[in-house]
Amino acid sequence: MKGILQFILCHFLLSLFAHPGYGQPSSDALLTIEFDKIISEQFKPNETGCVALVAEKGKIIYKKAFGMANIELDVPMKTDMVFRVGSITKQFTAISILQLMEKRKLTLQDKITTHIPGYPEDGNKITIEHLLTHTSGIVNITSMKNFPDLKRKDLKTDEVIDFFKNEPLEFEPGTKWSYSNSGYILLGYIVEKVSGLSYGKYLEENIFKPCHMTGSFLDNHAVIIRNRASGYAKDSAQTINAEFISMTIPHGAGGIVSTAEDLFRWNRALVSYKLVTRSTLEKAFKRQQLPDGKDTDYGYGWFFLNIQGHPTVEHGGGIEGFLASSIYLPNEDVFVAVLSNSTGQSPEFVSAKLAAVSIGKPYFYKEVKLDSALEQSQLGVYENDEGSLMNIYVEAGKMYSEFQDGNKIHLKPFGEGKYFFHDFFSTLIFKKSTDNKISYAYAVSRFEKSRSWKRTDKPFSSRAEVTVPETILEQYAGDYQVSPTFSLTIVKEGNRLFAQGPGQPKQELFGESHTKFYLKTMPIQIEFHRGASGNVEKLAIYQGEKITEAMKIK
Repeated sequence: MKGILQFILCHFLLSLFAHPGYGQPSSDALLTIEFDKIISEQFKPNETGCVALVAEKGKIIYKKAFGMANIELDVPMKTDMVFRVGSITKQFTAISILQLMEKRKLTLQDKITTHIPGYPEDGNKITIEHLLTHTSGIVNITSMKNFPDLKRKDLKTDEVIDFFKNEPLEFEPGTKWSYSNSGYILLGYIVEKVSGLSYGKYLEENIFKPCHMTGSFLDNHAVIIRNRASGYAKDSAQTINAEFISMTIPHGAGGIVSTAEDLFRWNRALVSYKLVTRSTLEKAFKRQQLPDGKDTDYGYGWFFLNIQGHPTVEHGGGIEGFLASSIYLPNEDVFVAVLSNSTGQSPEFVSAKLAAVSIGKPYFYKEVKLDSALEQSQLGVYENDEGSLMNIYVEAGKMYSEFQDGNKIHLKPFGEGKYFFHDFFSTLIFKKSTDNKISYAYAVSRFEKSRSWKRTDKPFSSRAEVTVPETILEQYAGDYQVSPTFSLTIVKEGNRLFAQGPGQPKQELFGESHTKFYLKTMPIQIEFHRGASGNVEKLAIYQGEKITEAMKIK
């Protein structure tokens, strides 16, 4: 149920701390060595572990287990271990809906109330497609204040829906994008209503059995599942057992357990059109557009990002004790899955690096020394097609790009006119025009579309930094629940404020006002909100037009 993190927190807490990959392999043996190096950097022998799988053109070329499946019992990880896969479940829910559509048992324009008659009046304007694309406006259940108490209860799905259905819509359906686990819980419930089967039984009969996914189930903590890995979390530097969640709660939003090889089988069945037709899958794999013409980078259950500029169809997952990542590159027919049994060991970096090596374009940049005159020719202000400005300048012998929102990023050269950002998932290339002068900068990021910046004479001014009193900073310190498996810790050190994710370094926050702060390293803002009592109750994380809220839990 961690999908929102792939879109927002990958920038904020994950992509900030990537390490360089490795050189391009020249044989299968070298490829295996490259993969081993990438994974073993993060997953150590006597700690929580992972299973990683890489396939090319329908053939598994790499499958290996790292670390421990159960630390207390000293059980090493095996490649057939079963993991909770969190929001990767959304792919299965989406395809289930599309199968029912193909059987003409529903349409994507059906309103919620068509299949759930007792749903409140807002359901008359929310379609199934709104739920699939996270454009419904329904509040995200995992962001609600009382969710930490709810998640420990065994409930029927209609009781889970009762928890959020009467909340006011966050926006008019179809007008904005906001990740909502609630929408996919509703979709799983609609699968049950339309098919006459429980969600788990539907998956078993229509997906798991046809795909020969023998290690995949709708999870139930009471059921014995062979090779089930134990789930863990991080408390500071200490590994602890994962917090409990009743698996009656996530349902169609995050309730599946699976194996790395089963996810591969799932991918092969999809792209060979064994589950839905080609035209239907193309709908699922298509970016949805908002009324203002902007893409959401989301289809029906999948995100659309890139590896070194090569398009991907992917999703992450996170739920108590487990994090997962699956990436498919359709043009190269490469599939990567990395499943981890700890919320303190994210597989996001690993899966991206494995995919990059697989297509011969690893995230590896060796810093070089450039002629100072060349670097001087690249300095100046650049403007993108949205009117945003970027200033390229040198400070203390280092080149930086600074944006108007205050973000400042160190650029490191790896070739003439070529620079990589400190996160290693982004590059900036300077280009000359016909007069042989530097006129453009071309940015490529893993998480955004490629963007062109044109040199301009417009004056550049960045955000002013505000000093916030220590007495106010102290009130912001604490833990904030971003998702069921992810808490963000705000730390005050003297007159400085820092944000820290599980197992990640601290990142300093700079005051924009007494309530709003920003990072200088990425385009992220954090705003603190008080309740009626005057106490700080939550924070909001802003990235562009995307917002996610986190309740203060400690």
